Order: sequence, then C-alpha cells, then structure tokens
Amino acid sequence: MDTDQLIKTLAADNAHRARPVGFALMLALMAAAPVSLLMFFTELGIRPDVMTAMRNPFFDLKFAVTLALAIAAIAVSLHLSRPEASLRGFGWLLLIPAGLLTAGIGGEMMMPQRLPMMTRLMGNNSRMCMTAIPLLSLPILAGALLGLRHGAPARPALAGAIAGLLSAGLAATLYASHCTDDSPLFVATWYTLSTALVTAIGALAGSKLLRF
Repeated sequence: MDTDQLIKTLAADNAHRARPVGFALMLALMAAAPVSLLMFFTELGIRPDVMTAMRNPFFDLKFAVTLALAIAAIAVSLHLSRPEASLRGFGWLLLIPAGLLTAGIGGEMMMPQRLPMMTRLMGNNSRMCMTAIPLLSLPILAGALLGLRHGAPARPALAGAIAGLLSAGLAATLYASHCTDDSPLFVATWYTLSTALVTAIGALAGSKLLRF
C-alpha cells in the first residue's frame, strides 16, 4: 500500500463513528414493534371489558410488572453491551418486577376471595399465555439482538438472555391487555414460564449472534 492510500484509509477510519448501541437498539426495537403489534391485533386484540378491568388494581399491576421488566432489561442490556461489563451492580434492577409481583400476591392473599387459590393460579388462559407471549416476543427479540450487535458484550449468552427478558417484557405488556386472568398468582406462574422460555431462546441466539 502506498503512502497516499494509507493516509486515505486512516482518514476514513478516523471519520467513521460507530453508531451508539443505545441508538441502534432503539431503532431496532422501533422497527420490530409494529410486527408484534400487527400479530397482536390480528390474532388477539384488547379484551372487550378493558374499561371495567382498569378499575381492578390487579389488572393494572400486570402492566407495572411487565413494563418494569422491560425497562430494567433494556438498562441491563445496554450495560452488558460493553466488553468490560458484568451483571454486578445492575442485576438488582431485575428484582424490581419480582418485588412488585410479590407485593401483589401478598395483597391478593389478604383480600377475601371467591375462587380457590389453585383456580386463580391456573386461570382460563394458561395455554394461550404460554403461546402468545413467546410468539409476540420473537420479532422484538430479533430486533434487540440486531441492535445489541453494535456493542461488544463479553458474555454473549448472558446478553442474549437479557434481550430475551426485554422482548418478553414488551410482549407480555401487549398480551396483558388481552388476558382476562388478572390474579398475580396467574401472572407469577404463566407469565414467568413464558418469559423463561423466551430468555432461553435469547441466550441460545445471543451465544451465536453476539460474539465479536
């Protein structure tokens, strides 16, 4: 390579600015969200009694839990996108949705109930929950992994798992507006199992796609 060509190459490298991973993740999620929304409104839709359901604090709790999970996972994902980062110091954020759900279960236990505990736990939509949340998560997970590829995570499987939590949290927020099972026991069981499945998928995909 001659001197002039070397100078041009170095100048081009210096002019290049890598897109910040946070910005890339935001764009990727914005591109993926309409796909999940289309799937949701085509196959499920919002429950017909949503205006009445909004008066039930346990209906509102579902959104608090799922959004807290999504927001915490976004923060942790961005942190883990750096090569020197670990979960230490940020992992506690993922305990926030668990704490909200635990408080909700405690509150429900203190209230008089018309239905037995196992009936509330099993609900009427467990199979739908286990199907809908993972399927709605897939476009978002693909977008999240694409966005995180602009980073350099030292532990790609862990970063992929957190991306799974992120996508499951957003997908569960959508599904919560359709689901007629509002008991925190149902959420703690079936939403958690669905989220665990998406997290496993994210870890497997991340171990391959987020290596650098």
